[in-house]
Amino acid sequence: MTETAAFPPAPFDSAASAARAVRALVAGGVTDVVIAPGSRSAPLAYALAEAEAAGLVRLHVRIDERSGAFTALGLALGGQRAAAIVTTSGTAAGELLPAVMEANHAAVPLVVVTADRPGELRGTGANQTTVQPNLFGVHVRAGLDLEAGEEPGSLIGEALRTALGRPVDGLATQPPGPVHLNLGFRDPLVPDGASADGSELSAPAGSVPSIPAGSVPSSVVDARPTVDRRSTASAFRTVGNATVVVAGHGAGELAAVFAAHLGLPLLAEPSSNARFGSSAIAPYRLLLEHIGPAITRVVTFGRPTLSRPVTALLARSDVEHALYLPEPVSWFDEGRRPERIIDNLPELIDFAGPGKHGWLRSWREAGAMAEAAIQVLLADEDRITGLHVADAVWEHTDGNLVLGSSNPIRDVDLVASTDWHPLEVFANRGLAGIDGTISTATGVALAAGIPTRVLLGDLTFLHDVGGLLLGSGEPQPDLHIVVLNDGGGGIFGLLEHGAESTTARYGAAVERLFGTPHTVDIAALAAAYGLRYERATTLTELDTAMERPIVGRSILEVRADRSTLRDLHARIRRAVADALVL
Repeated sequence: MTETAAFPPAPFDSAASAARAVRALVAGGVTDVVIAPGSRSAPLAYALAEAEAAGLVRLHVRIDERSGAFTALGLALGGQRAAAIVTTSGTAAGELLPAVMEANHAAVPLVVVTADRPGELRGTGANQTTVQPNLFGVHVRAGLDLEAGEEPGSLIGEALRTALGRPVDGLATQPPGPVHLNLGFRDPLVPDGASADGSELSAPAGSVPSIPAGSVPSSVVDARPTVDRRSTASAFRTVGNATVVVAGHGAGELAAVFAAHLGLPLLAEPSSNARFGSSAIAPYRLLLEHIGPAITRVVTFGRPTLSRPVTALLARSDVEHALYLPEPVSWFDEGRRPERIIDNLPELIDFAGPGKHGWLRSWREAGAMAEAAIQVLLADEDRITGLHVADAVWEHTDGNLVLGSSNPIRDVDLVASTDWHPLEVFANRGLAGIDGTISTATGVALAAGIPTRVLLGDLTFLHDVGGLLLGSGEPQPDLHIVVLNDGGGGIFGLLEHGAESTTARYGAAVERLFGTPHTVDIAALAAAYGLRYERATTLTELDTAMERPIVGRSILEVRADRSTLRDLHARIRRAVADALVL
């Protein structure tokens, strides 16, 4: 097992480090800050909310980082002083490049502040993590990469003087221009260290023949199990090899064949394109909280990015972990992760071993109990939720399905069945940004002329609304755009910030900075761009809309209530826990 890099304890937690960074910005003369919603940048958001309440800065919230960066550019131009743009990690940072280029050539003091993962997570394949230091190259006057917890004040002060074209340490001055501050933050990302909603937490911690070549064997697609609670409970207590297969983004059909052949539970994300067959467990991330401690070994195909329970499982020191990499990948640096890298199937089969007696059956039975509990609860809901929409989209889509980031892909991950049907799933999980999803779906639909459905949230839709514009005479895709509209950023209600939203101190700030509410008329947007539009207000209307053939471009809007989302997921967790009773 490869030794991983160690990082010494940091002098400041994320909240304290962010507060010092904001004080340094204010001390350097920054009075206007544009911020886009994001989780990794949350410590800065809370610190900026405090600064605004104290009258030290004006905050401007934008859901589109590209637009936000140009807004900051305009503030710097109009105010003739430095202005800042703050974003989370990943593609959010890349969206800033056009404004940075303009600021460089126009000599505008634009302060670009990007949040980043801490050093120990870089180069490991962690979600929304890329190489952000030196991201803007020659277009910035100076770049600062500050490790999580380090004192930021003096370094930020120097960077601001550089942005304003003032001398630093006796060096010759440069023209004013943009500077890049890349600030690392570790969990917790909220001021009081509140944990995320329980749905995203994990609990504490012979010879085998080779896989036959060819199509998926019939054993992969057999019937669902009947439930025997006693045998399920005993299997989790049985001593022996307890291996699971995790199929992350891009894993492919091989993961399903591998798991079925060895009799191992398969925990497959939707964009793995392996979520089918006798080994696939649908609500696996909820089961990990209860039966995850029994796991002793993990085999991973692809790159898992969706859930904290899986991340926690892969980080456990008491679990042996192998990552199947038959060829190099770009998303991690060797030596940065503790698992064993295996590039051939015989060695991988030897590592995994066959499932112990009753192991797969017990996972399937627990999964069936959890699925039934979820469906009963959803049937009793008096309003359409994102989970209803995800279920309908999955069941009624054959061909291409594109899933937007944030809640939609996670909703599908929770409720999508494992029955096989002709479906290929696409998602931008390289950096898991919400940008460009409409355009991505358009390209997917045009590539082979296959009717395509895309499920995305309202902010993801609005972020790429320009992707609806196709020039006269351009090829038109067959594309059905399903917009789950909850009037803002619903995913933050399921993270740490959902707890903060109920506090007197941060409640209003959380809704503004993370919820980012809006009242955009999607029907009017559809008309403006020439797309057919309909709205589903009942499950019957939703199913009817899903059953129509996809011809040309159209938008289906389904409205949901964001304010009840956290409670819904808490009730689902309780229902699953009550159903298992192992």
